[in-house]
Amino acid sequence: MSEVVRPLAHMVQLPDNEPMKKYWLLFSQSVTVLLAMVFVMATLKPLWLMRASGAVSGVTVQQAPASTRVRHPAGSLSEAARVASPAVVSINTSKKSRSHSQGDTWSRFFHGPSEEPHQDGLGSGVIVSAEGYILTNNHVIEEADDIEVVLQDGRTGQAKVIGVDPDTDLALLQIHLGKLPSIVLGDPGTLQVGDLVLAIGNPFGVGQTVTSGIVSALGRNHLGINTFENFIQTDAAINPGNSGGALVDVNGQLIGINSAIYSRSGGNMGIGFAIPVSTAKIIMDSLLKDGKVTRGWLGLEPSELTADSAQVFGIVKNAQTGQLPQGVLIAGILQNGPAAKAGLKPGDVITQVATHPVGNVAELLSQVALLHPGEASQLQVLRGPKLLQLTVSPGTRPLHRAPNPR
Repeated sequence: MSEVVRPLAHMVQLPDNEPMKKYWLLFSQSVTVLLAMVFVMATLKPLWLMRASGAVSGVTVQQAPASTRVRHPAGSLSEAARVASPAVVSINTSKKSRSHSQGDTWSRFFHGPSEEPHQDGLGSGVIVSAEGYILTNNHVIEEADDIEVVLQDGRTGQAKVIGVDPDTDLALLQIHLGKLPSIVLGDPGTLQVGDLVLAIGNPFGVGQTVTSGIVSALGRNHLGINTFENFIQTDAAINPGNSGGALVDVNGQLIGINSAIYSRSGGNMGIGFAIPVSTAKIIMDSLLKDGKVTRGWLGLEPSELTADSAQVFGIVKNAQTGQLPQGVLIAGILQNGPAAKAGLKPGDVITQVATHPVGNVAELLSQVALLHPGEASQLQVLRGPKLLQLTVSPGTRPLHRAPNPR
């Protein structure tokens, strides 16, 4: 029996009445065309079908409802960045060209006076009050003729220098603009190694940038950066242009002023240093009050007490513990200085300033700096086996520019 090939329409039993036949044929043709289109799309544009179904490479992709997309994942620091960023500014400085004589009269006659090139600088700062006061680094604005501050919202203003403190590398500026944002000052005393922090600034002039890291160490000193050092160390990326910017905690509160980096290449190597905001607040208050920072001064040369120096000055170890005494060795005395007038001598070991024990040079400098010039203070001094109480009247520390390598 021979097989008969019939069209698809003839293989389906159609209704008897004529109108229903027309509807059925129209439906059948529509389905056929739709299946043909799907076949063509699957062959030529398979990604269209994947996107339509929400599946890519066998993985079903679901879009989150619009109302949930604003939620931040656990561990996000976006809220801290949002709170702190408006108060962080970019600082553009310029140093005008200056003419100076070159060589002798004949050289100036033929070549004319030479000029220093126009120099521009870049850094960051932090608005710490609605009155427009800005904390930054002294080396950011040092010797600048013009200081322009650029806010996150694009506004600009010329800044006035209220005062500087080279010994801590801090400077206080002020701008006069309306509705200024200001940052909340945090408490660095609650910081612990391992806490999350954000560094906000304008590295390399690319624009405001936020980087994250942790507190790597606290109380860093002996770095040779500033005279008075008590740095917060962090691995948050800090690069040139970040100087003077903000180091903030997870609440967006200011805990430090980014100041320096350790680098062999000039870029970030994961070792950055920030001045604690507690120190910056003391400096700011002094600059606002007097336009300068006044510190106590004794006129002596301090030195760390080591086994070699103890042998040179005949300092003996404690008979019970077998350890050298805790204190700072006096290696030299300035003639007619406050220390000399108080009776201090080379070889003495200062163990306490006022009521504060000192165990190294950094602690001694910090405690002496807190003394009020002209006000008598007590020193506890170890001279040989004897423990002495001496009264000293500190002088005013001379301004000194510490080496500040960047």
